[in-house]
Amino acid sequence: MSTAQALVARNGASALSLREVARELNMASSAIYRYFATRDELLTTLIVNAYNDMGAAVEKADAKLSTAGHRERFVGVARAVRRWALRHPHDYALIFGTPVSGYVAPAGTIVAATRVSAVLGRILSQAEADTTTASPSAAERAMVDVDAVTAVTGPLSGPRVIDALSAWSAIYGLISFELFGHFVGSVKKNDTFFDAALHSWADRFGLPN
Repeated sequence: MSTAQALVARNGASALSLREVARELNMASSAIYRYFATRDELLTTLIVNAYNDMGAAVEKADAKLSTAGHRERFVGVARAVRRWALRHPHDYALIFGTPVSGYVAPAGTIVAATRVSAVLGRILSQAEADTTTASPSAAERAMVDVDAVTAVTGPLSGPRVIDALSAWSAIYGLISFELFGHFVGSVKKNDTFFDAALHSWADRFGLPN
């Protein structure tokens, strides 16, 4: 796996091939097919490993904050995602960067891919259980099919499902802009800006300090 990861980091995921991996390992090209039938199978393994590594880091961070308040947990989990991304930029780019042409991720990647969102959903679900929230409006109910996303976000009401999915995408958006250089000239201190954005979202979700 380390050889394939190094090749992805050097040449990009689209250029990955089983023959190139075999050459790097000084083995016959036919031998690599004992382990992976296709390039896409290898790519899927790399993707699942990246999701699981990030998910484990986030779950560990949340476990350390098990007695903290909902806001502190929310911010801590988001920081853990960012720390992982900054330490593993090529793995982050593999799962959140430019899609590989022709590659379609199989359903088997879903469990690993939703580990982080499950943590975020659990935090918001617990926050919702501890507070009184208004019933969702007709517009909010129309915005999302709650039954279709509860596996990702946990048992949340309509507005909280929207919050969870919004937070999930916003966190990755902030990190992607930072990693891929889109904040250059706009943001001077990424740490400070990231935390400010997180607290802005926490305010919107009504998470107490």
